[in-house]
Amino acid sequence: MDMKSTVKRSKQKLMGDIKRHRAFYALLILPICYFIIFKYLPIWNGQIAFKDFMPLDGVLGSRWVGLANFTDFFQSFYFTELLRNTLFYSFMKLFVSVPLSIVLAVALYESARPRFSKLVQTMTYLPHFLSWVIVYGILLVLLAPGDGIVNDIIKFLGGKPIDFLTDTKAFPWIVILSDAWKEMGWGAIIFIAALMGIDSSLFEAASVEGASAIQRVWYITLPSIRPVIFMVVLLRLGTILDAGFNQMFMLYSIPVFSVADIIDTWVYRQGLLEFRFGLATAVGLFKGAIGMLLLVFANKLVRRISDTSII
Repeated sequence: MDMKSTVKRSKQKLMGDIKRHRAFYALLILPICYFIIFKYLPIWNGQIAFKDFMPLDGVLGSRWVGLANFTDFFQSFYFTELLRNTLFYSFMKLFVSVPLSIVLAVALYESARPRFSKLVQTMTYLPHFLSWVIVYGILLVLLAPGDGIVNDIIKFLGGKPIDFLTDTKAFPWIVILSDAWKEMGWGAIIFIAALMGIDSSLFEAASVEGASAIQRVWYITLPSIRPVIFMVVLLRLGTILDAGFNQMFMLYSIPVFSVADIIDTWVYRQGLLEFRFGLATAVGLFKGAIGMLLLVFANKLVRRISDTSII
């Protein structure tokens, strides 16, 4: 009886909490539906990776081929190049964008001019909402070999114009820096939120002790947001093989294929243009597995050197 009464009281308490906070639970309906429809239900179609998928036959009617799709990808002539390019862009974006976001967040937080900091904050957020089509147009205006602003300056100084978007040496840096410019302000949001949670008495005590602004940042600000930095890096590692399809699809061209072609663009050509859906799904599973392994490894490593971890 005691056990049954305890369970009954727990159910009543749970229902009472749900009723009391029904507005918050109502807000969860749309996100939950989104994840169920677009994240969990498609897992059923993951079996396409092990089949010679034919749309007319459907998922269940298609012929099983085992690991043939994975073998085709691993033995592809472009596999090494695709993996190299993808990892290069992913890690370089991580190493450039995250530090820049931290610097921007700290600069905005330390600014003594609220109006100016709000203006800068707004201006750095705006590029995130631009599509890569618009960004590509901006880059053309700046970098076009004929009448681009940058090349006009180069020609004015007596140099020869450079076709940046088709130069294999310049193209990777254009990709990395344009991504940093577009996402730096948006990435700084979480760091600004973490900075707001720092106890102001720490800065007051440091000022009394005669600490300079740089010393306050180095010994108080950065250590205080270190758990958030680790968390952001961990979450980025989980998608390390997503090097930015939309950006690369807009910027790359045949002259720079050797340094621009990544796994996602290759999957687009193979899966959608050549209708090899099984191969595309197999590559997607491969990316997910690698991302999960990197996330678990990095999580254990970070847990050893700090108190921060995802699980």
